[in-house]
Amino acid sequence: MTVYEVAGRLPDIAAVRALSQSMAMLEAILSPEWEDRVYSFDAHWGPGQQMASMRSGSGDEYSIVFSLAGAYIRGFDHKSPMSPYGLDPARPWPGVIDDDPPEFAAQVTEPAFAHSFPDGPVPALTACLWRRTTDDRWRTGTIDFPDGSVDADGAKWMFELLVEGTPEACCRHAGDYFEVPVAAELVQHVYPTDPRLSPR
Repeated sequence: MTVYEVAGRLPDIAAVRALSQSMAMLEAILSPEWEDRVYSFDAHWGPGQQMASMRSGSGDEYSIVFSLAGAYIRGFDHKSPMSPYGLDPARPWPGVIDDDPPEFAAQVTEPAFAHSFPDGPVPALTACLWRRTTDDRWRTGTIDFPDGSVDADGAKWMFELLVEGTPEACCRHAGDYFEVPVAAELVQHVYPTDPRLSPR
């Protein structure tokens, strides 16, 4: 699965926000220390903006910025063959952000989403999606993926909890990461119950 398939399986903006908040709430319960959490949610990221984020602890990360324009997602898999670190000079993989609309230009150039290189900061991403409030689906750039690479951009594993969108998926993550059993019926208390927020 690449970012193309993720774009077709993600729910709408409201559902992605609700799922992100639920995932962050569960992490806050399991890990009082922010530094030890994988998923977080900042309700005041910037003026009129909120941000959901993931940090694997091994250099992988994603951010989802919710704004009046819509939602912008960027993910960085440090082992991906599409990493800016594998290109000379360092730069985003061709096509990943080339088609990004101007409404999200601030997210593309956001210093917090970049890594430092000798020639200056470079956006830290291997996958990118966006959805404007006027769009009827998630969109991506036109990308020529590396030959023979499975999950080349890391989108499958980075966004799997959002794509699946179930308490059971979150329980598996919690069990693997925090090494504690978490009952799905308990997780349901912090997960969206409106059927319109189910992935489609």
